[in-house]
Amino acid sequence: MANETPEKDSNRKLLVVGLIIVLLSINGILIYMQQQKTQENEEQKEIIKVKSTELENQIKVYETLKADYERQSAELSAMGLTNDSLESRIAAINADLAQLRAFRNSSFTVADQKRFQQRAQNLELALRRKDEELAKLKDDNEELFTEVTGLKTTQNKLTDSITTLATDKKALEEKVNLASKLEAQNITVSIINDKGKEKADTEEEYKAKRVDRIKLTFRLGKNEVAPKENKEILMRLIEPDGSALYNLATGSGTFEYEGKEQFYTAKRDIVFDNTQQQVTFIYSKGTPYKTGKHIVELYAGGFLIGTTSFTLK
Repeated sequence: MANETPEKDSNRKLLVVGLIIVLLSINGILIYMQQQKTQENEEQKEIIKVKSTELENQIKVYETLKADYERQSAELSAMGLTNDSLESRIAAINADLAQLRAFRNSSFTVADQKRFQQRAQNLELALRRKDEELAKLKDDNEELFTEVTGLKTTQNKLTDSITTLATDKKALEEKVNLASKLEAQNITVSIINDKGKEKADTEEEYKAKRVDRIKLTFRLGKNEVAPKENKEILMRLIEPDGSALYNLATGSGTFEYEGKEQFYTAKRDIVFDNTQQQVTFIYSKGTPYKTGKHIVELYAGGFLIGTTSFTLK
């Protein structure tokens, strides 16, 4: 070492310094490269983070579109309508949503983002157009509902008017019918024996065994309301036990009075002429009459128009 010259010592120092400078340079380069790599990693993480946010935003857009299209479908259903194209769009949105959610586990490229954004824009445009159609349809329905309500109100008023008129007409008909009721006046009962001899009802009682026929005579009172037309007059001859004489062979039958079916003994058809015309019934029982009080009732047009009685002993 003592033999080394100053020149060699100087060269050694220069070499050491050079090595140090090289090492420092290499270290600086390594530090720079590490910093660059770290920065690139951070940038890559940020890009991934941005893509993830964009994906979630796109999913939310499609979920909102789905909800809006389902709202439109519900509104149409509420109006009793269906739309196949609307159901097809909802199915397409569900398919797109399934694809977007699958990107959470794979790469979501810029091309994918643009493709789904364009599809979403087209769906939003169709949605707005359909909302405009629905708004017009609702307005038309409301206008139609108003018209129908008005028609129903008018119909109800007409129905009420018709009902009132029908009620008034019925009441008037009942009054006219009641006013046109016939009246049997001056009713007399005579007894005809088997020899054809007639006894008037000036006698209070008749002998039952001598009665062959009963003769009933009366006049129809004047009535300006009753129409001049054919009239059917029914006579009921009620025996002391309360039963009406009834024999189909002699022209008996049934009729309705006050909601009940009644038997009549004999019938006469006349033409009412409002001249106080006389009407006569001659009735033959064909068997002996019972003793006791007999009641005679006369009916016409659904009314009881007269009654009398006589007694057989």
